[in-house]
Amino acid sequence: MGMKFEPDMLRAYFIAGTQDIKDKSKTLQEVAKQAMEAGITAFQYREKGPGSLSGSARDEMAADLREMCSDYEIPFIVDDDVDLAIKTNADGIHVGQKDERVTKVIEQVGTKMFVGLSCDTKEQIDIANHIDGISYLGSGPVFPTGSKADADPVIGVDGLAKLVKVSQLPVVAIGGITEKNIVELPKTGVTGVSVISMIAQSDDIFRTVKVMNDTFRV
Repeated sequence: MGMKFEPDMLRAYFIAGTQDIKDKSKTLQEVAKQAMEAGITAFQYREKGPGSLSGSARDEMAADLREMCSDYEIPFIVDDDVDLAIKTNADGIHVGQKDERVTKVIEQVGTKMFVGLSCDTKEQIDIANHIDGISYLGSGPVFPTGSKADADPVIGVDGLAKLVKVSQLPVVAIGGITEKNIVELPKTGVTGVSVISMIAQSDDIFRTVKVMNDTFRV
C-alpha cells in the first residue's frame, strides 16, 4: 500500500516529464530534486509529447524519480499509465478524461494507490462525485497554457470556483499558473495548484515553490 492520500498533498504539486525541461543543461532528475528540496508536496511523472522518453529509458527515469520521492517523503504519482504505476509501486495515478476510464483504473489499482481525475466541466464533476475510489480532482486550464498541446478551453478563475462548489472532492487547479496569478486562486476554494512550467522553467525553484506553499498554507 502506498502513501495514504491527504488533501494537503495538493498544495504545491509538480508535474513533469523529460519534455518539460527546456534548459538542456539540466536533467529532469536535477530539477525534480531541487523542487523536492524546495518543498513541493507531490510529484507527478508525466512523459508525453515530443521529446519524451519511452521504453526502458522511461522506466529507468520513473524508478529514479520514485526513489527520490520516497527519500523526500512525498507521493509519487504516475500520469495515466497503470503498468508503469504498478511497476514503480507508485503512491497515486492520475487519469485524464481522454485516458482509460477511471472506473477501470480504480478496479486495477484502487486498493494499492490513490486515484486523481481531471474534470473540467460541471458534468464531469457530477459523474466523479458518484464514483467511489477517486481521491481528488484536477481542474483547468485556469489560465492559457503552453505546456499541453491538447489543452482544453480556458475556464478562468470564476469557472474554477464554480467547479469547486459542485465537487465533493478536493480540487487542485492546473493550467497557466504563474507566481503573479496564483494569488487569484485561494478564493476559488481549491486545495492547491499543480504546475508544469512554473517550476520546470523557473529561474529560482526555491522562490517559486515557496510562493506555492505560502499561498495555500492554512
